Amino acid sequence: MGEQTLNMIRGSKDFWTGLIYIFFGVSAIIIARDYGMGTGGKMGPAYFPTILGGLLSTIGAIAVIRSFIVPGTPIGAFAFKGLVLVCAPVLLFGIIVRGAGLAVALPLLVVISASASVRFRWRATLFIATGLTIFCVLVFLKGLGIPLPVVGPWFGG
Repeated sequence: MGEQTLNMIRGSKDFWTGLIYIFFGVSAIIIARDYGMGTGGKMGPAYFPTILGGLLSTIGAIAVIRSFIVPGTPIGAFAFKGLVLVCAPVLLFGIIVRGAGLAVALPLLVVISASASVRFRWRATLFIATGLTIFCVLVFLKGLGIPLPVVGPWFGG
């Protein structure tokens, strides 16, 4: 990208977000090429990723075009702490959910992820973690029959 093009960008957040959306949208379309598309009435495995990838790419293109028209706020400092406090608990959840159970792993995920926010409050976070855990146990484990333990073998489940 030339320096003149970069100087024309008025909204750097829109520009870079749009490029990321386009990247993931096009990637989904490319990956889905090897699968059968099907029809609207009988969708194949490529149908959903292709449609979603197309929509994501379209939203990205709109954001990139918008970045040249509408002024935006500059991109702030890279929030490494927040990135770690959101991504690491997801990995931890995947590692411990079978051994600890959903009733332990999910609240842990919520509490650690919520601590990344500058508006983190214990009471609200524990309330959300409890409600989300009850909801997920009822819907996914009881309703849909997902084979995960509520309380895992590490805790006598």
